[in-house]
Amino acid sequence: MAKVVKFGGSSLADAKQFKKVAKIIEADKHRRYVIPSAPGKRFGADVKVTDMLYACYDAILAGRDAEVEFTPVAERFNGIIKDLGTSLNLTSEYERIIENFRKKSGRDYAASRGEYLNGLILADFIGYEFVDAAKAIHFRPDGTFDADLTDASLSMILESFRRAVIPGFYGAKPDGVIKTFSRGGSDFTGSIVAKAAKASLYENWTDVSGFLVADPRIVKNPEVIKTITYRELRELSYMGAGVLHEDAIFPVREAKIPINIKNTNNPEAPGTMIIPEADFSDKDPAKVITGIAGKKNFSVIHIEKDETNNEIGFLRRILTLFETEGVSFEHIPTGIDTMSIVVGSDVFEKHPRLTELIEKVAKPGHMDIEHNLALIAVVGRGMKERRGTATRIFAALSHANINIRIIDQGSSELNVIVGVGEEDFENAVRAIYDMFMLAE
Repeated sequence: MAKVVKFGGSSLADAKQFKKVAKIIEADKHRRYVIPSAPGKRFGADVKVTDMLYACYDAILAGRDAEVEFTPVAERFNGIIKDLGTSLNLTSEYERIIENFRKKSGRDYAASRGEYLNGLILADFIGYEFVDAAKAIHFRPDGTFDADLTDASLSMILESFRRAVIPGFYGAKPDGVIKTFSRGGSDFTGSIVAKAAKASLYENWTDVSGFLVADPRIVKNPEVIKTITYRELRELSYMGAGVLHEDAIFPVREAKIPINIKNTNNPEAPGTMIIPEADFSDKDPAKVITGIAGKKNFSVIHIEKDETNNEIGFLRRILTLFETEGVSFEHIPTGIDTMSIVVGSDVFEKHPRLTELIEKVAKPGHMDIEHNLALIAVVGRGMKERRGTATRIFAALSHANINIRIIDQGSSELNVIVGVGEEDFENAVRAIYDMFMLAE
């Protein structure tokens, strides 16, 4: 069975990294379809090639000399080719790109050329066929992704090539205009290719050895998550956990293809395996939770009204108002006569009359707004099998002298969400991590 492998920008930043990638691909004959990103930073103060291309395009539009502005981009790619010791010459490609920049081909086209050129270099270096994503990844005329057409087109193309490099991040509309994905573009391309190839595994290679239980900027040396389900991943990604954008999992989740997050700089590390589903028996019995993630900048609207449980349509009127005003909400914990609506703090800047409108449609007995709230999600399929998980969360926060403002638990018992003051956010994450990961 074929494996699809995607390599991020840090994995293909220079020739040294290219050689690591080549060894990884050659080490497993089943790694047949490769999705490269554009070259990332080589060091802290470096500039990503995508940012260089944006700047170059804008400079050419402003009337500056095209060849001069494109020179740093060409030098970056030529440096990789030279250090790899290949005879590949991309001069004609550079000339075509410069000409298209002059024709105002668009910022999406400009950004996509990093993946395109890197794909050409990688395909040449490892001896794979090159498939331009513009011919395989399809967008509708309105710019939305056409999943069905792409799956059919890609499946047919991949049947023709036993081994191929398909650049990530972009595709094309029916008129040939290049369109890029908004976020996590190369991750999404890898997922699309894995589905079309009916892959046995989608390997996503980056510069970390998998998902971590908590943010390493908050918790020192957090453990790596060995196995996580798609549902757990979505919960954690939504609450700010990085590595893989949540949208990138949908094509492979639908096809029930597992994802392995791996480290290009430490290929022997097992990384994190993302799987469609798992029983509790698949979880380390010593661990109850899978991960902890959170975000700041929330506010909560507290609404009180006597006998709301007997007032038919009370919640509907409020939700209809939110829909009409285009306001999204995060959570709605409720009591018999109370309701709390958690929203992003920027809502009140965009909708300054929101509270006035709530007063009008709901006529609450009392309403107030609490700002500067942070939400923390404690996620784990093992929580359903263990008693007292929520009690341990609350105890950890109590021992750290942290006041809990909001409590919300999903019906699936997959996660518990607590709201705390933003000033307590980091200490709260550390307290929960210590309770579950260090005490077990």
